[in-house]
Amino acid sequence: MKYIVVTGGVISGLGKGITSASIGRNLKNRGYKVTAIKIDPYLNVNAGIMTPLQHGEICVLNDGGEVDLDLGNYERFLDVDLTADHDITTGNVYSTVLDRERRGEFLGKTVQIIPHITNEIKHKLRTAAKRSGADVCLIEIGGTVGDYESMFYMEAIRQMKNEEPPGNMKFVHVTLFFDDTQGEQKTKPTQHSVKEMRTLGLSPDYIVGRSTLPLKKETKEKISLFCDVPEECVISAYNISNLYEIPKAIDGQGLTDHLIQSLNLSAPENPPGTDWDEMVEKMREVAKQPDSEAVRLAMVGKYTDLPDSYISIFEAVKHGSTAAGIKASIDLISSEKIETDKSVLESLKDYDGIIVPGAFGERGADGIFQTVTFARENDIPFIGIGFGMQAAVIDFARNVAGMAGANTTELDEKTEYPVIDVTAKESDISGFRGIMKVGEYEVAIKDGTLAKKIYGKDAISERFRNRYEVSNEFVKTLEEKGLVFSGDINGAKQIVELPDKKFFIGTLYHPQFKSRPQRAEPIFTALVKAAKENKK
Repeated sequence: MKYIVVTGGVISGLGKGITSASIGRNLKNRGYKVTAIKIDPYLNVNAGIMTPLQHGEICVLNDGGEVDLDLGNYERFLDVDLTADHDITTGNVYSTVLDRERRGEFLGKTVQIIPHITNEIKHKLRTAAKRSGADVCLIEIGGTVGDYESMFYMEAIRQMKNEEPPGNMKFVHVTLFFDDTQGEQKTKPTQHSVKEMRTLGLSPDYIVGRSTLPLKKETKEKISLFCDVPEECVISAYNISNLYEIPKAIDGQGLTDHLIQSLNLSAPENPPGTDWDEMVEKMREVAKQPDSEAVRLAMVGKYTDLPDSYISIFEAVKHGSTAAGIKASIDLISSEKIETDKSVLESLKDYDGIIVPGAFGERGADGIFQTVTFARENDIPFIGIGFGMQAAVIDFARNVAGMAGANTTELDEKTEYPVIDVTAKESDISGFRGIMKVGEYEVAIKDGTLAKKIYGKDAISERFRNRYEVSNEFVKTLEEKGLVFSGDINGAKQIVELPDKKFFIGTLYHPQFKSRPQRAEPIFTALVKAAKENKK
């Protein structure tokens, strides 16, 4: 196993995850098998109950892992399905070590950061890498070099480097180059960051410079001189609007060839691929279409203060747009603003399609209900995801089926019509975390429905993250009034649609997590096409 460790300097949020994913994509394009691991130095055991407004979207994996959004980037760029053990947090490491101590596995020894915590980190890294069957494992260390929270991770990596055969581990340091008022790219912060890294016993083999414009030759020369890195190993990663073009941008500077040589990678078993370049070229062609011809989508949600809360949906729409050959844009709209300003709700008439993503809790829920009602009554192409699907059922029950006050027991435990209730009461699906249904499940598709037209299959496998679903007690009544349930798991309803509308569908699963640049999730392609028809 070969390892590429990606660290960050100067400031956080530079794009280490995209850099890691791009390096991995280039290696995959050459025929190598690649996997990736993210280290998050916070005390949460996983991202499952973290607010999206702090760290962005909670990404759901096939095995039910609730992880950092960077793993979603890895999956999209590398076209792989990762598992929960590819996201290592301090809380997870400490929990494992303390459980082992309580079981007496350390035989009464004093349990310390070194060696017990560092040994556990190394064990988790090697185990995840080995299980993947990859040729190369990328390891991204969250935060910046020098952070107190990540000190023992750096120490574990230092030990691991010495334990691995020479040349098996390379270090890529991602840092920021500021532009001063005269246009000079300042190198001092990068120099100090590398100096800090060296105090921890590690040195970068490559420096990837994030900047507004491409790094100048004199900037590369200066970094090479003061940071003791060959000039050809100083890579410019300047701002590019389309993230999927970054792999080619850094590959063109020789980084991939240099890594293959320095890691002494043998010839790959798989032939090089060209599908990525073809996909990027198609994206470029779609982007050239006039803005006046693009479809405008509104995404109404609760976590709009941080767009990364919905990053997978943004990317899935981009994939669907590319597959459909139709330019599309998304505007985020706060459901809370809809509750307080009627003009915001009325502005939805200006959009060609509406997306209501998942959410938890009471805040902003009424704005979501109003949005669903507006989409239905004005026949605007609509997708509801997770809570968005539940809201579609509630809206129909209240306003079409005559169930005044219908609700979800998440918001009103005493509602007369609990059309949405906790999963544990309604179905016999194993694999819950408590009563949370999380991870990949197979959904049976009903013939003659919009869902069957979209997917063209009798069954699909999708990722879920929900505690509540449609109560079977009300299914027959809702169906008699015209609501169609087109997908289920052992009788539990997972897809809902309105056949008398142009395009109106809700899914309890989260289709955005399975979408890939080269394999768009069909439901987003269908939405873009329906929005284009609606625009006409």
